[in-house]
Amino acid sequence: MTRITTKEQYEWAIQRVEQLLPFVNDNTPRNDPASIELELLSNLVADYSEEVFDIGEPSLKEVLKLRMHELGLNQKDLAKLLEVSPSRVNDYFTGRAEPTLKTAKKIYQKLKISPAIILSS
Repeated sequence: MTRITTKEQYEWAIQRVEQLLPFVNDNTPRNDPASIELELLSNLVADYSEEVFDIGEPSLKEVLKLRMHELGLNQKDLAKLLEVSPSRVNDYFTGRAEPTLKTAKKIYQKLKISPAIILSS
């Protein structure tokens, strides 16, 4: 098997990895058959997981909403924090507008949101 192509293969591989884990630790030689099998299956499972279950990068809207929830803010509070109008914040959420460079900097500084997420909006 060079790659996992079905859910059944994936589930079998996960089950086999779980069976091998008790037999392999940091002191197990790399040429041990269980260690080799575990490494190969782990790589196949990881590749399949990335391909099938990849959720991608979060959007600015998603991260803003999460941060608002974490900080107990509503849209009006967020607007005040970013020094923009509430309607402008709503525009960010609906996709009608993107933050200006000045606002993007405030989002980064005040909400600690990665510039990569801010700039990918």
